Amino acid sequence: MRFDLLKGVLPLDRAGAWRDALAGVTLASMNIPQVLGYARIAGMPAVTGLYTVFLPLVAFAIFGASRHLVVAADSATATIVASRLATMAPTGSASYVVLAGTVALLTAALLLMARIFRLGFLADFLSRTVLLGFLAGVGVQVGIAMMGDMLGLAVHSSRTLDQIGLIVRQLDHVQLAPLAISVLVVSCILGVRHYLPRLPVPLFAVVGGIAASYAYDFAGHGIAVIGPVAGGLPSLHVPLPGWQETLDLVPVSASCFVMIIAQSAAAGRVFAERYHERVDEDADIMGLAAANAAAALTGAFVVNGSPTQTAMAERAGARSQFAQLAFAGVVVVVLLLLSGSLQYLPHCVLAGIVFTIAVGLVNVKSLWAIRHESPGEFTLALVTAAAVVFIGVEHGILLAVALSLMRHVRHSYRPHTMMLAPGSDGRWLPVPAIAGTETAPGLIVYRFGADLFFANDHLFVDEVRQLIDRAPAPVRWFLVDAGAVTDLDYSAARSVGDLCDALTQRGIVVIFARVNVYLRSDMDRHGITGTIGEKHIFQTLHEALAAVDAAPAMQHAGDA
Repeated sequence: MRFDLLKGVLPLDRAGAWRDALAGVTLASMNIPQVLGYARIAGMPAVTGLYTVFLPLVAFAIFGASRHLVVAADSATATIVASRLATMAPTGSASYVVLAGTVALLTAALLLMARIFRLGFLADFLSRTVLLGFLAGVGVQVGIAMMGDMLGLAVHSSRTLDQIGLIVRQLDHVQLAPLAISVLVVSCILGVRHYLPRLPVPLFAVVGGIAASYAYDFAGHGIAVIGPVAGGLPSLHVPLPGWQETLDLVPVSASCFVMIIAQSAAAGRVFAERYHERVDEDADIMGLAAANAAAALTGAFVVNGSPTQTAMAERAGARSQFAQLAFAGVVVVVLLLLSGSLQYLPHCVLAGIVFTIAVGLVNVKSLWAIRHESPGEFTLALVTAAAVVFIGVEHGILLAVALSLMRHVRHSYRPHTMMLAPGSDGRWLPVPAIAGTETAPGLIVYRFGADLFFANDHLFVDEVRQLIDRAPAPVRWFLVDAGAVTDLDYSAARSVGDLCDALTQRGIVVIFARVNVYLRSDMDRHGITGTIGEKHIFQTLHEALAAVDAAPAMQHAGDA
C-alpha cells in the first residue's frame, strides 16, 4: 500500500497560497461556531469541537487526496455518537469523553481496513434518496433536541419522543429570556443566509452572545451558559475503556463508518467533477482514517467529510487543502488566546445556531423533487427519516443501507420486460410483454431487463410460458433478446435449461440474441448451449432475426 502525501495541497503557487489562506480564515469565522454546536450535539465539552478542526484537519491534508473536502465535526456522526453514548455515561463527563474517543479510534480502524482492502465502492450502497431521508431525520431529531435549551427547560433524555413529552409537560415553565434570544439568533441566521450567504452571522451571534452575557451577567439572571472551557492545545493520549465497553461501541463505529464513507465520497465526487479533477477515493479514505485517529488521540470525537462545510469552503474561495491548514492555524490562536471567553456563551445562543444547522439538513427542495419524479423513492426517504426520529440514528443508518439494497434488489427481482410487436404502420416496436401478443405469426421476440438469478428466474419462466401458451398463433420461434443479461447463476441456469428443454420438445426453436461473452460462458458451462444448439446463439439481434427470416417454414410478416 503506497502513500502519496499532500496530494490535496500540492501543487501550490504563491497566488494560490494567499487565496487559500484568506479562504481558510473566512471558513474559520463561519465554522468555529458550528463545530461548537456539533460538540453540543455529540454531548461533548465545547472545546472538543475546536479540537476536531485542529489536528484532524492537518491529518487529512497530509494523507487525503481531495483538494476540496473539509473534514471536521459533523451533525450526522455527532448524533450517531450521542444516541448510544448517552445511555452509557453522563454527557460531557470524563468517561463519556473516553467513550467518544474510542468510537473515533474504532472508526479510524474500520476506515484503515477499508483502505487496505479498497472498499471505497461501499459508498455506492447508500442511495441519494435514503441519504436525503436520513439527513432530514437527523435534522428533525437535532432540532427537537435543541428545543429544551432554546426554551430554557431542563430536558434530560436522549430519545426524541421522551424529549417531546418533557417539553410538552414543562410548557408552563418556559423562560422568556432564553426563548427571545434563541428566536433572535435563529431569525438573524436564516434571514441573512438567504441574502448574504457568505456573511458569518453565527460568528457574530457567538461574539454578541458572549459580550452580552459578560456585560449583563446572564448566569446571575438564570440564563444558562457553557461555563469554564479548557484552554491550550489538546494533550495526546489513547482512550482506554473496558473491553466490554469497546465491544459495545463497535456498532456505533460501524454506523459512523457507513455515514463517513457515503457523505465523504459524495462531497468529494461533486467538487472534483466541478473542477475536472481525478477522484482517489482510497486515498481519501486513508485521510479520513488518519483524521479520526487524530481526533481520538486529542480527546475529540468522530470527524467526517462534510458536504455543507465543503460547499462553504468552495464559496469562500478554497481550492486546496492549504485553506484547511490556515483554518487549523486560526483554531490554534483561539485555543491559546480566546478560549476563556467561551465560558460566557449562553446555551440558548449555541442551541439557536445548532437549530439552524438542523433546519439546513432538511433539504425540502430535493425531497420535493423526488416526490414529483419518483413517489416510491419519496416514500423510502420518509420511512428513513421517521426511523431516525422515532427509532434512533444508529438504527436509522442501518435501515437506510437496508432500504438502498432492497430497492436495488427489487429492481433486479422484478425488472422491466419487453417484446417486439407490430405497430400501426406494420413496423415492430418495443412494448410491455403482455400475454396474447406476438411479434409475427409463429414468432415472439422477448427482452428480459436484468441478470437472471435465483430470485427472478421464476418470473422469466412464468412469463415465457404465458406468452407462448396465449399467443394468437402457434409459436415456432421464441427469440430471447439477452442484451441486459450478463450473468446466470446456478438456480437460474437450471430453470432456464429446463424451460429450453421443454420448449424444444414441443417443437419450438429457442434463440438467444445479443449474447455477450460472459453470458455465453455461463450458458456453455451450465449446458444451455447444448440444449438449444450453438447455431441458435447470436451476438446481435439482427443476425438472429436474419436466421429466422431464412428459415423455410417461417412466414415472416413485419419490417424489422
